[in-house]
Amino acid sequence: MADYKFQDGLYYTDKHEWVKIDGDTATVGISDCAQDLLTDVVFVELPKIGKQVKQFDTACVVESVKSVSDVYAPISGTISEVNSELEKSPEIINQDAYGKGWIFKMTGINPAETSNLLGVDAYKEFVAKETH
Repeated sequence: MADYKFQDGLYYTDKHEWVKIDGDTATVGISDCAQDLLTDVVFVELPKIGKQVKQFDTACVVESVKSVSDVYAPISGTISEVNSELEKSPEIINQDAYGKGWIFKMTGINPAETSNLLGVDAYKEFVAKETH
């Protein structure tokens, strides 16, 4: 397995999104593994504020020099904020996937849906199996 970074306190999907729940707000991005597999991110099509998404529906798109990938909503909710820095500097995702590279935030979330997601240890196991 490559030297991927993992962050405690997050939930992950099997499509390599992460979500951090903070009260009634969820912050969403793609994992370090995802940004590595994509290679250099060159464009992020941010979702519209106010867009309602269901768990595992496509929320937005990330484009790299290698491919175009959907970013799925790890839980249901309403897009309440987007990281507009990514419009002019999409490479932030490659540089800091779990920090400045967050993609969007949601409110009106259902925290119970985290039971459908992977904790950090389960995600590490998933990545180890997938990358072999």
